[in-house]
Amino acid sequence: MNFLMVTSKVKEEYVAEAEAATDKLIKALEREQPAGVRYAVTRLSDGVTILAFLALEPGQEHPLRTLPEYTELLEKFEPWRAEPATAATMTVLGSYHLF
Repeated sequence: MNFLMVTSKVKEEYVAEAEAATDKLIKALEREQPAGVRYAVTRLSDGVTILAFLALEPGQEHPLRTLPEYTELLEKFEPWRAEPATAATMTVLGSYHLF
């Protein structure tokens, strides 16, 4: 299994809005329960850096794109960014109940 990690820095004045939009997406995932989706969002101790993690099976299409809440989050998030987001695919080499 591979993981996609997206790192975004949010302008300080938009942190609460970003968290609310993230909460809305998580609630949509809980409601819809799409098969095979594993997703988490965290905020670093600096208060403005947000990390999003998405588990992907090799060759799997991005599973969140079908949710209107995800599209809405992406549209709103752009002006909230303090700098461009970065994305990286991670291959887990070892994990104890985390991944």
